Amino acid sequence: MTPDQLSTAIVDALTGLVHDAAITLPDGVPASVTVERPRQKGHGDYATNVALQLAKKAGTNPREFAALMAARLEQTDGIASVEIAGPGFLNITVEAAAQGVVAAQIVAAGAAYGATDEFAGEKINLEFVSANPTGPLHIGGVRWAAVGDALGRIFTMAGAEVSREYYFNDHGAQIDRFSSSLLASVRGLPAPEDGYGGQYIHEIARSVVAKRPDVVDLPDEKAQEVLRFEGVEMMFAEIKQSLHDFGVDFDVYFHEDNLHTSGAVQRAIARLTELGNTYEADGALWLKTEQFGDDKDRVIVRSNGEPAYLSGDLAYYLDKRERGFDRCFIMLGADHHGYVGRMMAMCAAFGDQPHVNLEILIGQMVNLLANGEPLRMSKRAGTVITIDDLVEAIGVDAARYALARYSSDSTIDLDLELWSKQSSDNPVYYVQYAHARVASILRNGAELGIVVSTGSDVEVDDFDPSLLSHEKEGELLRSLAEFPRVVAAAAQLREPHRVARYLEDTAAAYHRFYDSCRVLPMGEEEAGDLHRARLMLVAATRTVLANGLALLGVSAPERM
Repeated sequence: MTPDQLSTAIVDALTGLVHDAAITLPDGVPASVTVERPRQKGHGDYATNVALQLAKKAGTNPREFAALMAARLEQTDGIASVEIAGPGFLNITVEAAAQGVVAAQIVAAGAAYGATDEFAGEKINLEFVSANPTGPLHIGGVRWAAVGDALGRIFTMAGAEVSREYYFNDHGAQIDRFSSSLLASVRGLPAPEDGYGGQYIHEIARSVVAKRPDVVDLPDEKAQEVLRFEGVEMMFAEIKQSLHDFGVDFDVYFHEDNLHTSGAVQRAIARLTELGNTYEADGALWLKTEQFGDDKDRVIVRSNGEPAYLSGDLAYYLDKRERGFDRCFIMLGADHHGYVGRMMAMCAAFGDQPHVNLEILIGQMVNLLANGEPLRMSKRAGTVITIDDLVEAIGVDAARYALARYSSDSTIDLDLELWSKQSSDNPVYYVQYAHARVASILRNGAELGIVVSTGSDVEVDDFDPSLLSHEKEGELLRSLAEFPRVVAAAAQLREPHRVARYLEDTAAAYHRFYDSCRVLPMGEEEAGDLHRARLMLVAATRTVLANGLALLGVSAPERM
């Protein structure tokens, strides 16, 4: 019996009490109730505060309401006992057989275990990283690569249709500074004062010259035009390759320049004007963002007739909505916090719902520590730590797990020594080792002739779930049963770190189980029903650990 199944049983009990006129609920029976795992041992397997929530509406006190619920629930198959605690909490103990059968259900579901319908039928546009193609991807962008890709996997597991999108900034002053820096390198001159430094500039410049030797003899204006086109292409190809090697690929690479050349900017402005949300003043065109919650109105067309920066955002958002996306997510660094108000006002100006049709997630900084001291710069990039620096130091799996393990709104200090360790101190190693240990036990079991069926071949009759009655078996089963709720919460709250922390707790529960419960027969001992039941539990653990690691884009090794 999973928490969701128990929630359904409680709702059924409420419905029965209403039907029998034992209680009256003017607002009707709730569709679901909260079921939690008690923090203290001896308080049952699960607890609910449903009596505290509904007693007043039913015109009775919580303990009397709880007594009616307890009597009804104890008649439910799979529930061993129900105790009333404190002012009216219900502490529920599940029968070992009802709890143990969850192991077979998990193994039967396989890679689909954990899937929910939280976002079923919704089309989600997930825009993340979107670093300017003016240098290697730095550590801040790498954080969004890990978190954004994990969030996309979680949304998919929660039933959504997800499109990962990279906004390719190939329009504006930063590209001019990039190309002028390349020109300076080609001419053997110092980088412009507002340009880009770092070894990578010289590498890109040499690559462009190798491809277009004529650029050396071209006038500066023509040479910079060539360097701009070829340099951006090369830099972006490098960024895409680095992301691919990091396990992150995008469905759409959207070019900012297209917004200005396709008429999309003009269409967006026209739409907002039709809605009555623009006005002219001081020779410029303004968007009425203040009336939608921004701190002031914003210029969208300057007095010289040139579109302001916000105009591109207007066009891009409208384009996403016209492509059929119900929800648009944009992931930005901490330095963009002031950007949120105007974007939400823009969303409302189009007639949409801020924080529903558009959500902006802000990520804080990442600091890398080596020998307890912060790393300040990359040899190649000159001023920042890059994705390649991080991967070289600790590997892809550790990097992805480490960056997704913490809430995005908190600053991370990543200790490179810790994350490169092959010990239980390293969280990703701890979880991966648990998976490898599980895989090893299943291989050893197969060699002894005890094979656990998988997928649609699994039958509850393959083992006796009532034998999984040990305290540590119950702890592990309850942890495994929580996985779908963890996935749902991670999707609802946009917090992939919940999956990582859950995996660590589950790995710990598995190690405690393994230390207390012998799984395989020893010596001349023949395999029995208890061995088969415990192997089913081990197989279920393998499924959950593998599925959770997959949501974070981290491998689940068979051997370590």
